[in-house]
Amino acid sequence: MSARQNTPLPVALQKRNFRSTAASEFRERCVVAFLAMCGLTTVLITVCIVGMLVSQSWNFFQSEHVSFGEFLTGTEWTALQSQELENAKFGIWPLLSGTLRVTVIAMIIALPLGLITAIYLSEFASYRVRSILKPTLEIIAGIPTVVLGFFAILVISPSLQWFTAGAFDTFNATSAGIAVGILCLPMVTSLSEDAMRAVPSALRDAAYGLGSTPFETAVKVVVPAALSGIISAFLLAFSRAIGETMVVALAAGTRATATLDPREQSQTMTGFIVEMIKSENEYGTVQYFSLYAVAITLFVITFGMTLLGQLIRRRFQESYQ
Repeated sequence: MSARQNTPLPVALQKRNFRSTAASEFRERCVVAFLAMCGLTTVLITVCIVGMLVSQSWNFFQSEHVSFGEFLTGTEWTALQSQELENAKFGIWPLLSGTLRVTVIAMIIALPLGLITAIYLSEFASYRVRSILKPTLEIIAGIPTVVLGFFAILVISPSLQWFTAGAFDTFNATSAGIAVGILCLPMVTSLSEDAMRAVPSALRDAAYGLGSTPFETAVKVVVPAALSGIISAFLLAFSRAIGETMVVALAAGTRATATLDPREQSQTMTGFIVEMIKSENEYGTVQYFSLYAVAITLFVITFGMTLLGQLIRRRFQESYQ
């Protein structure tokens, strides 16, 4: 008799109660049906949101005071400032300009600082340092955005005015961009670090075997190998910055300006939506429907960024065996 035949069965198999095939099949069907229902519910919610944006935006563009060409090319947005509807301007560029100014400033802070922090955590930090730094970043991610908005007004804006002798407005794009950059920093760091830690150790060992230093290994081997995950983290942070609402509503200002000057006020698309909802304009007015036109523009931008992220991720994705 062989040694395998003398080995007793594991306890889990000895005490296992096998059920009938029909009952197991019915249970599996119920689980699959529940999972499919959850997936369909997600799709249905998305379709309903997109349908609402399109239908309500259609009411905006059907107005005799609005033209699609003016909306796409106009450089003035006075939807809430004009007393008479005939004098109101609905050009999206001031809101788009404000959104891009805040987003670019936020990315200048979040992307390099987040990537450098991720490289340090993944390749150089000791276990003790990592156990301290990682939860600290998670604390920043847990700070409510309204608190960051007040931080921008009470700390960042006065500091900028003090360093530049009052060159910055009280509400400006730079303060909002810095606060949004702080908000996006943990996301970039965490996702980039996860991508780098997923790189097989064999690549690092090969680099060390060829005489590379730890810094050369990190920059020339690990970062390129994790490039698809890092780029996905960047694009996700970019979309997060574009859609941020509370910080920009508090710190960026309420004047839509089509300029590149980061010292001036800059109303973003999300900031206008908040101001529009808080205004006294009633349902059915052109000003009311304008928020949906701005919202669908914001949706198109973020959706485009998501598609671009998918394409880049597939282009640079590496598979290891």
